[in-house]
Amino acid sequence: MATNADEIDCERSAALGTSRVVFINRFFYPDESATSQLLSDLAFYLVAKGVAVYVITGRQRYDDPHADLPAHEVLRGVEVRRVWSSRYGRARLATRALDYLSFYAGATIALLRLARPGDVLVAKTDPPLISVPTAVVARLKRARWVNWVQDLFPEVAMAYGMRAVRGPLGGMARWGRDWSFRGAAANVVLGEAMAARIQAAAGRGRVRIIPNWSDGEAIRPVAPVDNRLRDEWRLEGRFVVGYSGNFGRVHDASAILAAAQALAGEPDIRFLMIGGGVQRERLETECRNMAVANVDFRPFQPRERLRESLGAADVHLVSLRSDMEGLVFPSKLYGVLAAGRPVIFLGARGGEIAHLLEDAGCGMGLAQDDAEGLVAAIREFAADPERCRDMGRRARALFETHYERQIALDRWRDLLDEVARSAELADAPPH
Repeated sequence: MATNADEIDCERSAALGTSRVVFINRFFYPDESATSQLLSDLAFYLVAKGVAVYVITGRQRYDDPHADLPAHEVLRGVEVRRVWSSRYGRARLATRALDYLSFYAGATIALLRLARPGDVLVAKTDPPLISVPTAVVARLKRARWVNWVQDLFPEVAMAYGMRAVRGPLGGMARWGRDWSFRGAAANVVLGEAMAARIQAAAGRGRVRIIPNWSDGEAIRPVAPVDNRLRDEWRLEGRFVVGYSGNFGRVHDASAILAAAQALAGEPDIRFLMIGGGVQRERLETECRNMAVANVDFRPFQPRERLRESLGAADVHLVSLRSDMEGLVFPSKLYGVLAAGRPVIFLGARGGEIAHLLEDAGCGMGLAQDDAEGLVAAIREFAADPERCRDMGRRARALFETHYERQIALDRWRDLLDEVARSAELADAPPH
């Protein structure tokens, strides 16, 4: 006799044409890291559409490794299974590897217990290569799997200069990843450059582009005069150059620092740096050592204040090392576009992101080390506020047509429905 839980599963599953969807990622709600927010948005959306959703995740938060979240709970209809992993932290490569390995083990065991024929397993890329054990379990359990690719490992690690992933170890990692790509029902990537990098490994027809997103209701354009944060942070009457998000290894801040130094004698121009990451402390130290006093540093802002924090700037900076284009995509871009602000991109001058902004008329691209060009661009924007506002309106229009949350969530549901139905057809007995 079916249990109540089984009956609920069947009712939900009918909406997608499969038994269940199982996500695997190291972080999930209530964690507020980027991958967690995206996964949480999608999982809660699918449940609201009648889909049975499970999440295998970790017990800690990205910003609090000592947190001990419940091992099992139901959040807004999502069945959450949290596995134990070590908590040495991100400071050293060796200890981070141990954290990853312990999560791989716990997540694989949990997935073996949970997965069943007809399920769709969706592996994100935190930790790297989680797609490999996901693919193994999917084959054993006659399930289908989808890879949700946020970045490409080991190429990102090699670009960081991590010697451990060069040579045979990196080759093995790439082979395992490519194997999991080739067998997947779909490999979801964030843009054309990333799609081009994995097309050969994944095989024709297995790569799908679904960009990440932002919430266009929560983040809307706010006029400077209506923005309380500009008053609180004493930015009134200034032209504000913003940077909001992670100060990570994939971002080169040297041109930003040089531009701030060059503009230090122009009191009407202010730099506002919001966020954290491995480079944040170094940037603050360099600003102090160089006596650069026109840069304000603020911590990450809560989601409910993103509208104001992103709107506090007149123009935003987005950076990505040129050798990283196609390996990662700067997720901070979505929120800036939602806030209706123009963008100055520092990275691959002729790359995908620069072309995207210039074609839409909502920003410009500069080489990652072009401090002179950045100074000139900031002065031009500051001298022409009407141009700034026009480009901001085009930024919001680009967001609403390509990166609004509902657009991406609907595309994800269509993809998962397609995967689920193809699995049903494959498993159906011959007539």
